[in-house]
Amino acid sequence: MEGSGGGGASSSAPVTKYLNDFSKLFQYYLDKSTPHSAYRWIGTLAIASIYVLRTFYLQGFYIVSYGLGIYLLNLLIGFLSPLVDPELDPSNAPTLPTKGSDEFKPFIRRLPEFKFW
Repeated sequence: MEGSGGGGASSSAPVTKYLNDFSKLFQYYLDKSTPHSAYRWIGTLAIASIYVLRTFYLQGFYIVSYGLGIYLLNLLIGFLSPLVDPELDPSNAPTLPTKGSDEFKPFIRRLPEFKFW
């Protein structure tokens, strides 16, 4: 009976090692795919098209699709929105540089592309 308490901890070690190895492998492929944004978007659209065709063909999953659509719309709004809203931040009155000495502020997204796709 006393030995059974330690058996649970040793059985989770292979699972932890597997999850750690999987995490490293997943991160490796994410890093490899970073420069290929066009292929990422094409792949995302292909998977979305397969899902839409599957939903249409099976005549089901409409509630799940509705929730997924709202979630994707929320991500799209975050992707297209600036990090700081110029109308709400009056400290930066002119948004575009008017003189050569003005500071250039690039468009910074609220949600980066890599997190969006």
